[in-house]
Amino acid sequence: MSNQPLKFVSWNVNGLRAVVKKGFEDIFKSIDADAFCLQETKLQEGQIDLEFPGYHAYWNYAERKGYSGTAIFVKEEPDNVMYGLPGAPDDNEGRVITLEYPTYYLVTCYTPNSKNELQRLDYRMTWEDAMRNYLKKLDAKKPVIYCGDLNVAHEEIDLKNPSNNHHNPGFSDEEREKMSSLLDSGFIDSFRYFYPDRTDIYSWWSYRFKARERNAGWRIDYFITSQAMQPYLKDAEILTDVYGSDHCPVVLYTTIPE
Repeated sequence: MSNQPLKFVSWNVNGLRAVVKKGFEDIFKSIDADAFCLQETKLQEGQIDLEFPGYHAYWNYAERKGYSGTAIFVKEEPDNVMYGLPGAPDDNEGRVITLEYPTYYLVTCYTPNSKNELQRLDYRMTWEDAMRNYLKKLDAKKPVIYCGDLNVAHEEIDLKNPSNNHHNPGFSDEEREKMSSLLDSGFIDSFRYFYPDRTDIYSWWSYRFKARERNAGWRIDYFITSQAMQPYLKDAEILTDVYGSDHCPVVLYTTIPE
């Protein structure tokens, strides 16, 4: 086991071309992550020229233009790269990338939103089951680091106004139960592992009602790890002072199994 922790970062940029105009390249360089995962890139191949010396880049684009999409920039080249989610319905939205390394997997995900009045909840439930099954299959082979905008605030501590949002997308009983099922099947919410009682720290704020100014937010961006990673976990962080999107980056510091 290396004594030097690696720095993993995940950020829903809500349109990469837009956030590049707001200083993304400087933010990326200043954070200096070993792995930097992006969700909601909202672009197609060839629509952006973005390279960082010393990083390998992997992209998964949605078929629909200007929608969804994920990317990962990593310093260490993986042994294998997989795109999409086996068993997911209509897996054409560019939502998942998996990198395989000798002793672990890195998975980034942009989980489907259940939409207003939970009109996409059935799709979301099928997706959640497929993702949990996929992660469990990976975990049976080697530990998993799973990150991204998972579009759920798991507990009441994870959003500012739980009572007003009980049946809203991202805080429905059904979505919260799926997160509980994932954690109960052998995974750790790394931020809550280190900070079980910390309140008023969020990763997403609505653009409406000056929500970010008032810190009326939700914690819906995560690093979830296999239980087998627990001895290696060093810290977790939410970079609330980084702007450019309606989300902010989240961070995991961990060493890696040998």
